[in-house]
Amino acid sequence: MRRRTFLGAAMAAATARGAAKFDLAAIERPRVLKAAGGYLDAEPVTVTAARSPRSAGGLHDFYSEGDYWWPDPKNPGGAYIQRDGMSNPDNFVAHRRAMVRLSLIVPALAAAYKLTRDRKYSAAAARHLRAWFIDDSARMNPNLLYAQAIQGRATGRGTGIIDTLHFVEVARAAWQLDLPAADLDGVKTWFAAYTTWMTTHKYGTDERDTKNNHATAWAAQVAAFAQLTGDREKMDFCRHRLKTVLIPDQMAEDGSFPQELRRTKPYGYSLFNLDVMSILTQTLTTKEDDLWAWRLPDGRGMAKAVAWMYPFILDKKTWPKPPDVMYDREWPVRQPCLLFAGLALDHAAYLDLWKRLNPDPAVEEVIRNFPVRQPVLWV
Repeated sequence: MRRRTFLGAAMAAATARGAAKFDLAAIERPRVLKAAGGYLDAEPVTVTAARSPRSAGGLHDFYSEGDYWWPDPKNPGGAYIQRDGMSNPDNFVAHRRAMVRLSLIVPALAAAYKLTRDRKYSAAAARHLRAWFIDDSARMNPNLLYAQAIQGRATGRGTGIIDTLHFVEVARAAWQLDLPAADLDGVKTWFAAYTTWMTTHKYGTDERDTKNNHATAWAAQVAAFAQLTGDREKMDFCRHRLKTVLIPDQMAEDGSFPQELRRTKPYGYSLFNLDVMSILTQTLTTKEDDLWAWRLPDGRGMAKAVAWMYPFILDKKTWPKPPDVMYDREWPVRQPCLLFAGLALDHAAYLDLWKRLNPDPAVEEVIRNFPVRQPVLWV
């Protein structure tokens, strides 16, 4: 009971004044129940369902390949070469797709349970959580030693840790479901082990110390997983890092993210980093420490970052940079930064725009870079 009280208080603090004028549950209920109804009989699919012959890991190891790495035309059998922003369609993606599937199913069922208190949704979600994190025959090993491998160059990289960003909403769903105690304990045990790996293995510390969206995604994951497991020390570490590293090092004076703007997909990357930083902010905001209102002496903070991006979400034709080399037309969708900032900062225009955007994109690449699909779990 004390655990749920702590988490509920943090969630309420992040919602702020705007919630009184904005009935998120009413807006979301039809789409949530439709999605959850379609998932009630879905069978779990974990990393053990498929294996790549190129993986250096075992049956229970998650494996993915670097998105922008391709065969070298000058040396077809040799090491791959990079084409930034251009995803290789021949990469092994079965594990990533299984993880994304989990991140669609469990949060939808948790959101339906939160709205209805019907235990059938919790029971359905529990099957997937047991398969991924508890059952010896199907569970994933709690590390990413073999993620974002590059043919001829690396069997795995710290860069791959961004793949488990899809576990963030799964972890948030877990503590809002009515799970049997043994199931909840098993899920917490897995996430505690994975968070320890993320914060101690060289892949994890390398990812933590990157200078762009990968560092943001590392912190968002550690904070969310630590929230589930009750590890306040790691949550405090991520809160401190947001204030002293992520915002100071990544955000320009105008609120933009220069490291993302210089990429070949500047619009998508700017949105992604802002959304993930918003997830981190929403996770860690409390009544005592409102990270949405917090700012550096020069004014940089989450409010400025959302204010900078908002006009380009409202009217993409005003975007000052070149169009993204891939998937440019598919953005924006219902970006969580608008919802979280709109509620926390009492900004009606953000909420109005959020309501008008697409909540359920169908393009695989967009889904992969859109990690909050069930906002009722967040506010």
